[in-house]
Amino acid sequence: MNEKACIIDDNEFENFIAKSVISKKKIAEKITTFSTVADSLSYLQSIENDVQEFPDLIFLDINMPVLNGFDFLEKFSVLPENLRNHCEVIMLTSSDEQKDIDKALSFSVVKNYLVKPLKAGDLDCL
Repeated sequence: MNEKACIIDDNEFENFIAKSVISKKKIAEKITTFSTVADSLSYLQSIENDVQEFPDLIFLDINMPVLNGFDFLEKFSVLPENLRNHCEVIMLTSSDEQKDIDKALSFSVVKNYLVKPLKAGDLDCL
């Protein structure tokens, strides 16, 4: 079991579904949700010096206002290597467009690409 997970999505209903599925599958004990990329980055930067608090998994949407999931990935990719290596990013988005899949998977921190809504079987790979 991963101890900590973050969900970054501006859709509260999708956050509720994802959090429920993650909890039921016992993927993480602590699940934190963020509705903006800016809030999630502020949080991650605030715990940057404490790898034990850093999430093991991040579920990330692409389409969000202001900063999107790709903006997050660009900023996340410059965090210290020990943090990036500690954490797996899973794209969880409504986009099934190949260009988005290819772009997301071009980031080394992205381990998987899932299309919403999150289903229990989607997490069998973890």
